[in-house]
Amino acid sequence: MIYSAEVQNMCSVAKGAYHGPAPIPEEGKWVQATEIKDINGFTHGVGWCAPQQGACKLTLNVKNGIIEEALVETLGCSGMTHSAAMAAEILIGKTILEALNTDLVCDAINTAMRELFLQIVYGRTQSAFSEDGLAVGASLEDLGKGLRSQVGTMFATRAKGPRYLEMAEGYVTRIALNADDLITGYEFINLGKMMDFIKKGDDANTALDKAKGHYGQFEGAAKFIDPRKE
Repeated sequence: MIYSAEVQNMCSVAKGAYHGPAPIPEEGKWVQATEIKDINGFTHGVGWCAPQQGACKLTLNVKNGIIEEALVETLGCSGMTHSAAMAAEILIGKTILEALNTDLVCDAINTAMRELFLQIVYGRTQSAFSEDGLAVGASLEDLGKGLRSQVGTMFATRAKGPRYLEMAEGYVTRIALNADDLITGYEFINLGKMMDFIKKGDDANTALDKAKGHYGQFEGAAKFIDPRKE
């Protein structure tokens, strides 16, 4: 180490008491983290790219400083889906410090990693007060049985009003309107369930019918419209 002449000519003064870093909550314990291996936590975060063309929701499960589980969900950019595929391979097995300083291909995913890093190292994780944290695989619970992201897609114009295109329940096929043309409900197809029915041997039309559902005051509506055509 190189010291300037000014420092070399200074007299030495003893350092006072050292109490270590402030403890942070990690998986039901208070931890004074001094090394990467001291870090544990399960949490989510959101990132966006510079032109704000798309967004990424990133979920990480960190044990002893190592990323053991990663769920990468992206929205709004077609290229981002391929970046997510690469990020899923890149992230697992890295320390959170390595991951923070690794190109995760897409700006939105990089930004999400930055936001998660801050949550994790400051003890602001979802599992901060959960004893032993969450098991590896916990992020799949967010996806439900169909193992698909929770997506909402709506389109609206002042001239023609709103159109529901996709809800958490699934792909919206019809919107129910009352006599005043106000939306009272919608019909949807749960695409995850539909694909499960097809894999079990149902033909496409049977699977489609079995995967349909509706929400709100759908039955008895004054009229129905196809949100993608009308």
